[in-house]
Amino acid sequence: MVYITLAETAAELEGVALSHGWSISGIHIHEVLPSENLLHPEAQYTMFHPSEVEMGTTTQLILSVIEKLKPSRVVIDSLSELQLLADSPLRYRRQVLALKQFFASRSCTVMLLDDRTAAGVDLQVRSIAHGVLTLEQSVKAYGTERRQVRVVKYRGRAFRGGMHDYDIVYGGLRVYPRLVAAESRVLAKRSQLRSDLPALDALLGGGLEEGTSTLLAGPPGTGKSSLASQFVAAASSRGQPTAMFLFEEAANNLLNRADGLGMNVRRHFESGLLTIQQVDPAELSPGEFASAVCKAADGGARVIVIDSINGYLNAMPDERFLATHLHELLTYLGQRGVVTILVAVQQGMMGAQMTSSVDASYLADNIVMLRYFEYDGEVKQAISVFKKRSGRHERTIRQFSMSDRGIEVGETLRGFRGILTGVPVYLAETSAAGDDARVH
Repeated sequence: MVYITLAETAAELEGVALSHGWSISGIHIHEVLPSENLLHPEAQYTMFHPSEVEMGTTTQLILSVIEKLKPSRVVIDSLSELQLLADSPLRYRRQVLALKQFFASRSCTVMLLDDRTAAGVDLQVRSIAHGVLTLEQSVKAYGTERRQVRVVKYRGRAFRGGMHDYDIVYGGLRVYPRLVAAESRVLAKRSQLRSDLPALDALLGGGLEEGTSTLLAGPPGTGKSSLASQFVAAASSRGQPTAMFLFEEAANNLLNRADGLGMNVRRHFESGLLTIQQVDPAELSPGEFASAVCKAADGGARVIVIDSINGYLNAMPDERFLATHLHELLTYLGQRGVVTILVAVQQGMMGAQMTSSVDASYLADNIVMLRYFEYDGEVKQAISVFKKRSGRHERTIRQFSMSDRGIEVGETLRGFRGILTGVPVYLAETSAAGDDARVH
């Protein structure tokens, strides 16, 4: 293999390879660089344009090293130098086309690098090359930059179009292909996942069906994350692998909170049955996150919790694509029979005007709503199931509480009106005309 460099020195390329732990012992690096003698005044061209002299010389140097070493693979870095040396687009195109014919006659695979520093958009090589890959980098308002790769052209081959996130890591590139759930559609009968809380399972019509997604929505502190942990603990206790992806809460805080509720989450985490990944939205690309979730599903996880999709929204460069990303991800997980639980934090504590910064209600198969309400000088919590695509469920509103005994789902809150508004009215009291008696 021959690496022809027109910009970087061999020492610089060796330094890059060393930083990734690569050995370049089998690669011949050939420098085609301007001599430092060009800095002298007497070396400047006066009668001829530099392109008329240097273009032919540079091309001849490239051809001579190929003829001498006869490699099967060649890298030319970079085309920007050749484009700048050519005095016209026509000459540049003909030069590249001549190089293509030269290498094709010698059964040589060529990779042409272009840093696109030359003026204008270079479409000349795109029309000649068999394959074209573009690497792009965008800077977000906050956090690390986002790198994406796109296959623009690949003759005679089907490829996955669109932008694919990637990272530069030790050892090279780590690419996260764009998720296309339609490539793996399956039809299978699913069983139910029970929470091991009889009242909650009754509210859900028996439990959560495998292959469905459930949205746990409510204001902060109502117990959404704890409720998700309950399903994780129930599945793990039956020997099923589970995974949790945390955007806001630290893994240590989650484990300590679960201990306080009497859940065996820590034991399953220490045994490896439960994996917890703490996500930093500022350092994560959507493709990397989707790849991690799909890897957990492919590794056998039966329950996956994303806590929360508000944090997932912050990881997105543009929120209008969030629904598309979520749809593909939830479809992929559903086809593998995974019970996916999404936590959504709503703004506001009480009242009918509570809103969420992201609406995933139409994507989720099930919606469980948690609410605060005020009664008799106390702030209480209520739970209800608003939607379930896969079967029947209770349409009642039950009392919900948490203590050192764990999560408790109580009896149906009957005799009230306006619980979901946060300020209910107890109908038994209002119906007693002139009576001071109160019903407890």
